[in-house]
Amino acid sequence: MSKIFIGFDVGGTNIKIGCFDSNIKLISKTSIATNADMGAQAVVENMGQATEKLLADEGFSLKEVIAAGLGTPGPAKYRDGIIIRAANMPKFKNVPIRQMLSERLGGKAVVFENDANAACWGEYVLGAGKGIKDMVFFTLGTGIGGGIINKGKLLEGAGDNAAELGHLIIYPEGRKCNCGQKGCVEAYASANATARRAAEAIKVGEKSSLRKVLDKNGEITCRDVYEHLMKGDKLARRITDETAKALAILCINMLHTTEPARIVFAGGMIAAGRILLDRIKDYFNELIWNLKKEKIEICFATLGEDAGIIGSAALAFRTAPDRRGRG
Repeated sequence: MSKIFIGFDVGGTNIKIGCFDSNIKLISKTSIATNADMGAQAVVENMGQATEKLLADEGFSLKEVIAAGLGTPGPAKYRDGIIIRAANMPKFKNVPIRQMLSERLGGKAVVFENDANAACWGEYVLGAGKGIKDMVFFTLGTGIGGGIINKGKLLEGAGDNAAELGHLIIYPEGRKCNCGQKGCVEAYASANATARRAAEAIKVGEKSSLRKVLDKNGEITCRDVYEHLMKGDKLARRITDETAKALAILCINMLHTTEPARIVFAGGMIAAGRILLDRIKDYFNELIWNLKKEKIEICFATLGEDAGIIGSAALAFRTAPDRRGRG
């Protein structure tokens, strides 16, 4: 009988599902709409149906599944398997998601983890972190998520919600973040924040080729900012520099906190390429202390959008034999 592991990556818009063999090699994957407004029970049922179809298309069934890994946005009680709240899934409050999914999968063991931690673990075992023991991971998208690997283990924290790295405060009393704090790095350097700062600058009179985009579409995206940067727009350059500086400060803080060998950036924003990464490195080298030369590597992730399902499946594989940990 084949040994199959399933990885789930739950987002506010879509749920990615991957089917893996015992070497965590991807066999097949699919994606379904989350439809979070239908409620947790309906979402879990849709996940179950999509998983059964994914397996059947490859000649498998739930009988071959050893365990599943589930990554969702936080905050949550991961050891208890409960989503406390999810900003992009407002009907998910105190949802026993692990138990619900396990029951829908016929009683299979389900390992429950923060979605950014799951992606971090994926990059650690099979991606940009492979071969090292200490790593910090950032995902740059609508917000900023994070994960920390210390001595080969995920940093989890006393309440299971460690490594909310997007909510580290870098500018006290700065811009208000959606979390309620002021000065979070997410309020400056996420994709949404980058676009928002550009739009705000144009609305107060700064000249930019982005004005035509704003007038036409009513908004500016992060992609617009980087496209106009490549065309030489001065405002786009300033906004990009500010984003890179905020991320460099974040890297320095993490260096002094956990001393990773590698800092890995993932998420949609890394499509900007070397122009963003090089500016992060420039500011890092400019702002870091001069007491000793740091050898840390700052790089982009390599697994792309599959990092979450890979990490979830790998966590299921790691935990399944003895049922310890967060499963």
